[in-house]
Amino acid sequence: MRAELLRRAREAGFDDAGIARADARTDLPARLEAWLGEGRHGDMGWMEETAMRRASPATLWPEARSIVMLAMSYGPDDNPLDILAHRDRAAISVYARNRDYHDLVKKRLKQVARWLAETSGAEVKVFVDTAPVMEKPLAEAAGLGWQGKHTNLVSRRLGSWFFLGSIFTTLDLTPDARHDDRCGDCRRCLDICPTSAFPAPYELDARRCISYLTIEHKGHIALEFRQPMGNRIYGCDDCLAVCPWNKFAQAAREAAFVARDDLRAPLLAELATLDDAGFRARFSGSPVKRIGRDRFIRNVLIAIGNTGMPGLADTVRPLLGDASALVRAMAVWALAELGQGDELRQRATAALGAEMDEDVRAEWRRVSG
Repeated sequence: MRAELLRRAREAGFDDAGIARADARTDLPARLEAWLGEGRHGDMGWMEETAMRRASPATLWPEARSIVMLAMSYGPDDNPLDILAHRDRAAISVYARNRDYHDLVKKRLKQVARWLAETSGAEVKVFVDTAPVMEKPLAEAAGLGWQGKHTNLVSRRLGSWFFLGSIFTTLDLTPDARHDDRCGDCRRCLDICPTSAFPAPYELDARRCISYLTIEHKGHIALEFRQPMGNRIYGCDDCLAVCPWNKFAQAAREAAFVARDDLRAPLLAELATLDDAGFRARFSGSPVKRIGRDRFIRNVLIAIGNTGMPGLADTVRPLLGDASALVRAMAVWALAELGQGDELRQRATAALGAEMDEDVRAEWRRVSG
């Protein structure tokens, strides 16, 4: 059954699979508690709320005996670092350049799980990312790879570019051997991080991570992180892209994960003009849609401010009066970065005399001196 299970997984489109015991990672509760205790999860309050279920598969589903971990490649057909040199264009994380992976991966998981349940009579449950499952440590236990110094999973077969999904089952399946760490002395992923989000190897402070800041963080982005963001408007792939193990990575086989042409390197000036309807239409079916138009334009304005191209000021000016405080604040900052300080200082007296969000006021105070 184990061999047939792995064969069915490949037929369903998965590029690798492995099995772990449900109790394979008894170290997880203490590790998660320590990380949360240091506040490194930022304002992702849901991680605290689900901590007990997240830390132990037995708490999530006491009847589970085995966990089948599956990997599906979304490898890019280009170098994700190349776009960073094109400052007038947006860098969107590789995984988000086409369809949202949750629905597709879950559909394929259900296909494999259905066969397993019908064949064995066992109970099964499938999970993809949104459930409180610590997928990376469990995938490590299942032999799919190891958590690298950047805390992401690395595979000798797939590099760094793959999604994870899990099938919990009441079956007692023979587990795979846990994978050894193969990072060695390499620290490329740590050294390339623009915001120094790794306090030490194998440790991540999400509060400093560009992926967290552009996707999960709902408020105003701290000044110290804006310039390091460059033109990254949704996520950051630097620590993944630089990993030497990606020499074994393969381009995505699934068409839904191949980058859409309009999301490979879109112009920042074009994205900045999107209203809510335009944003929803442009990113229909994409993971980008989940952050909403206002956070998205916040990110785009920071990227525009980092271009050093004064000609983009005309794109930014209309957003000084945007309905969103997030957008208005970053419009002020972007114009100042584009060398429009004299204009802003002339407007500052009137602006500071109006009622406004305190973070917007702070930006006006900064540019007015």
